[in-house]
Amino acid sequence: MISTIIWIIFLGATLIQIIFWLFLFSRLAFFRVTNSESNKQPPVSIVICARNEAENLEKNLHRILNQNYRSYEVVVVDDASTDATPNILLNFHIKYPILRIVTVCDKPVESGKKFALAQGIKAARYDVLLLTDADCIPESTDWIQEMTRPLNDQVSIVLGYAPYRRAKSFLNKWARYETLLTAYQYFSFALAGMPYMGVGRNLLYRKELFRQANGFSQHEHLLSGDDDLFINQVAHASNVGVVIKKEAFVYSDAKNTWVDYYRQKARHLTAGRHYQRKHQLLLGLYSSSHFLHYTGGLVLIFDFSTIFVVAIIYLVRISLVISISRLLLKQLNDTPLLKWTPILDAALACFYLVFFPVLLIGNTDRWK
Repeated sequence: MISTIIWIIFLGATLIQIIFWLFLFSRLAFFRVTNSESNKQPPVSIVICARNEAENLEKNLHRILNQNYRSYEVVVVDDASTDATPNILLNFHIKYPILRIVTVCDKPVESGKKFALAQGIKAARYDVLLLTDADCIPESTDWIQEMTRPLNDQVSIVLGYAPYRRAKSFLNKWARYETLLTAYQYFSFALAGMPYMGVGRNLLYRKELFRQANGFSQHEHLLSGDDDLFINQVAHASNVGVVIKKEAFVYSDAKNTWVDYYRQKARHLTAGRHYQRKHQLLLGLYSSSHFLHYTGGLVLIFDFSTIFVVAIIYLVRISLVISISRLLLKQLNDTPLLKWTPILDAALACFYLVFFPVLLIGNTDRWK
């Protein structure tokens, strides 16, 4: 009886996984930019929040200030920095008049990044807002041009991709893989007409949309969610575009210790508890089916009479994952991870187990 239940769970979880990969993630794998997308180059306000980011600003801001774009400004919000951030920004401003500095001194206790970001959006001159972080650098000088390309009368949100730079450590490979999987999900859901999040390191939306939603008021009591919770609130099937061209990528460095990675990921996952119910259910279905596929198979292989069947079922799924991942990794410019996919895919089951308590009780870390 117990063995039958485990078999049902294992087969059901595997089938759900196959459906996700075959009918959802394949949308991104085969996605192509259409000729109908145009680029009228509307004026753009780039908004960056920075708290004690002197080193990153000095290293990255020049690329943002030297974009190949007709009309734009860069609004950097100095969020009560205590390092050399104000001096760095002033030096840049002398050379680049398009840089505007907003200084936040007094802010509500435990307001996190949202208060600073709201001040930057309020100060922005233009309706089109392009968000990124101080530790990020665009891949090319055509970043703004590519990110604005999907905009039209209906599309007011554009989801971009923000990968991590490659390094040799396993932690780096894992962080890149987990970031890729997140991208598979939010891009594919958007392409299927079910947008649910964006990543603030590379995200565009209209200021008017922000006003209509009354800013971050719906979730201002939460430290996280300045990007994904806002998009979850305002996005729908017809107002979201996606950009996966390499020229529009924005790169940053992954955390270099497992402790820092855990804290960062715990903060991000906390926001997911406040997504719309349908999105929680679909994302939960994917993660739970992945976990049960591996744990169910692991239990069943101890019955040597069924180990061959379990192995065949595992190979069917992982072959499909590798085949579609080959296309996805080419789309998102990280093909070296393909050979690591079977290992990282299996490790994802442990990831869900480790972070499950965070999903239940939340996380209280600050933004900075």
